[in-house]
Amino acid sequence: MSTYQEFIQQNEDRDGIRLSWNVWPTSRIEATRMVVPLGALYTPLKERPDLPPILYDPVVCTRQNCHAILNPLCQVDYRSKTWACNFCFQRNPFPPQYAAISEQHQPAEIIPQFSTIEYTLTRAQFNPPIFLIVLDTCMDDADLQALKESLQMSLSLLPPNALIGLITFGRMVQVHELGSEGVAKCYVFKGSKEFTPKQVQDMLGLGKGGGAPRAPTLQPGQPNPATQGAPANKFLQPVHKCDMSLTDLIGELQRDPWPVPQGKRSLRSTGCALSIAVSLLESMYPNTGARIMLFIGGPCTQGPGMVIDEELKNPIRSHHDIEKDNARYMKKALKFYEGLAIRSGTNGHVMDIYSCALDQTGLHEMKHCSNFTGGHMIMADSFNTSLFKQSFQRVFAKDAKNEFKMAFNARLEVKTSRELKLSGAIGPVTSMNQKGGNVADTELGCGGTSAWKICSVYPTTTVAILFEVVNQHSAGIPQGGRGSIQLITHYQHSSGQQRVRVTTIARNWADASINISHISAGFDQECAAVLMARIAVYRSENNDGPDVLRWLDRMLIRLCQKFGEFNKEDPNSFRFSENFSLYPQFMFHLRRSQFLQVFNNSPDETAYYRHCLVREDMTQSLIMIQPILYSYSFNGPPEPVLLDTSSILPDRILLLDTFFHLLIYRGATIAAWIKQNYHELPDHENFRQLLQAPIDDAQDILVTRFPLPRYILTEHEESQSRFLLSKVNPSQTHNNTYYGGQQDGGAPVFTDDVSLQVFMEHLKKLAVSNSS
Repeated sequence: MSTYQEFIQQNEDRDGIRLSWNVWPTSRIEATRMVVPLGALYTPLKERPDLPPILYDPVVCTRQNCHAILNPLCQVDYRSKTWACNFCFQRNPFPPQYAAISEQHQPAEIIPQFSTIEYTLTRAQFNPPIFLIVLDTCMDDADLQALKESLQMSLSLLPPNALIGLITFGRMVQVHELGSEGVAKCYVFKGSKEFTPKQVQDMLGLGKGGGAPRAPTLQPGQPNPATQGAPANKFLQPVHKCDMSLTDLIGELQRDPWPVPQGKRSLRSTGCALSIAVSLLESMYPNTGARIMLFIGGPCTQGPGMVIDEELKNPIRSHHDIEKDNARYMKKALKFYEGLAIRSGTNGHVMDIYSCALDQTGLHEMKHCSNFTGGHMIMADSFNTSLFKQSFQRVFAKDAKNEFKMAFNARLEVKTSRELKLSGAIGPVTSMNQKGGNVADTELGCGGTSAWKICSVYPTTTVAILFEVVNQHSAGIPQGGRGSIQLITHYQHSSGQQRVRVTTIARNWADASINISHISAGFDQECAAVLMARIAVYRSENNDGPDVLRWLDRMLIRLCQKFGEFNKEDPNSFRFSENFSLYPQFMFHLRRSQFLQVFNNSPDETAYYRHCLVREDMTQSLIMIQPILYSYSFNGPPEPVLLDTSSILPDRILLLDTFFHLLIYRGATIAAWIKQNYHELPDHENFRQLLQAPIDDAQDILVTRFPLPRYILTEHEESQSRFLLSKVNPSQTHNNTYYGGQQDGGAPVFTDDVSLQVFMEHLKKLAVSNSS
């Protein structure tokens, strides 16, 4: 019999799903006592090269309010050629093409090993991907030149049939025609003015045969009047037609010509340009996969979406200003960009933000644009850095079949057994407001719906889905009963095909009043930590920080009281079973992390860090919460070590991976040997190899990570070693250098933060006390 850990891993590999509880409590009241909510981390497009190609449409339950898809959990009657839906128990006839099925000749979708299966819809319309570049020209020449080169390079990576368009902006907004031969034409809009979608359509002539009227009610794969029978659109052209002219047009772009007086910022019309881009796409290609790629070198300083005025003497808002309600433009800008994000998300259009500047650019106000639509948010100091260039190149990464890893315009729908309801989802999603019998009254995250739009999906894009057990305590579930969940992802593949990926899972019910040990054995502490981190970030965005920390502490104490083993009022007797033992440690690091502690971070940085946490898969999210530390020394092969001050020794090299940073730290002795050039002497080949080993391992991580992390090489007592010292558990500080009797080794940290040891002592005291 395999262990629960093996079972959890097998399910993740096969279905791309992790659940916080793998045995479910049978009643609502017992579920609320479990402390950690029942939730799933689902990666809809987890790479599965072994999936068979299914080139026909899925078989759907005929009940009007069900429409679940045939799956291995359904009961099949081979004699009468019918199947019973495992969600609503409706008996459905098989379509005529299934006439030959038998117990020996089963279709793939009812074979147990294919609990996840992908259909390619052969009758659906092919739609080429659409890319609309929105480019800020208010930046210095070196940055603009580097960005132009990156954009010209990206044209060669796009499929030839992809449609592409260009909008540039500074004080004015220019929408460039790509269909005109010989003469470059553009339509100019005043950047300080807000334009309605109707005005944009009229000014660009989109309603007069240049495209179709807006039809947001189209279903994915339905023929789109915008692309049928309409003359070629002059603003969005296939790459193979305009490759040369667009390369020349980008190459000839100049810095915004308007003079910038001394002591003033450039007048930048980001909000107006983005609004025109959204209006252009929603009138031409509603409900079709498209990307708006926004490149900005500074904050929006005029017109709609303005985040700061042009006076340089007025600094851009900080967390302190937001706390004191002293951010003059913030609320209006947030509302404006949120409106754009909802419009864009409803039509399946993605908004990427590439922000490269030394100061803030307004990511805090624009965060909904990326968060609601599943777009990228990349932050760097300059467009001339490898961090931006390589990250941008990886946007167009391809898989083993030489197809883009990106998918467009996805729709995630969730079906549940009648004992479960959906509280909501946290991730890069927009609600589709699809009401149904399985939608819970209490919302957590993006709730009130059983279907969500995910405008852009990558193989690592992960959505947290939260459930509520609604079964009453009095209504028992039969012995051996199972609850099931079906997740249906309908998406546009990068090749233009419409595909449907279906994952169906089931788990056992257990009565928590009798079989609490069964429920606790099925606890997945890693998934639970990431779910709680996402809920904490969601609450931080909607409430203020200190309350979130208090809520996390209360939840942790309650979990310890529910599942810990202890004698009352005896902290030393406290014990946690193995599958709970790491959870308090994750919460300790989450409390200290930049996701909840905004000190020493700008609002833009906080928005960027939170954006990454709520979309990455579980493994990457855990690295963000509790970074990984590797040690290299002459004492043995490289090994993971505790994220603790005691691991910082003079004769060690450390490699720290926080997801956002990759840091190599050389201890005092190692640094001294380098200064004496020992690594260049032939007698010290071992030392040269030791120095090279962490660099090679860091390169392996850099090759696969997106966005590219900041790479730091530092040593003992150098200023950048602060990145390491701020992350390790401060078991040794300036107050207690010899904590735990470790008099030889470790580097004390100058901090007043409590250590994990003190945190655990207090946690045990509170867990075992009668008063709490």
